[in-house]
Amino acid sequence: MIIQFNTDKTINGNERDQSYFTTMIAEGLKNYESHITRIESHLSDENGKKDGQKDMRCLLEARIEGKQPVAVSCQANTIELAVSGAVDKLTALLETTIGRMQNH
Repeated sequence: MIIQFNTDKTINGNERDQSYFTTMIAEGLKNYESHITRIESHLSDENGKKDGQKDMRCLLEARIEGKQPVAVSCQANTIELAVSGAVDKLTALLETTIGRMQNH
């Protein structure tokens, strides 16, 4: 499973953060890695430099073998919470999607 990491211009995408979030995503989705070819992660600050509630956004797009890509997003007060929330949402979506594939 390949994890592609993208940030907007307001979020620092340094190597340490990229490694931390990539590991967080990989650990959260390890039960589904045999079905996933690639994960695209997009981190953004919806308000730019201004402060605001739930302005950090994480969009995760999963490419599943033989299926259309699926995507989820989560907005939270911090990047860590946004990534964690998006991983939780994607896990639930993959459980449903892969479960349906196995039942057919």
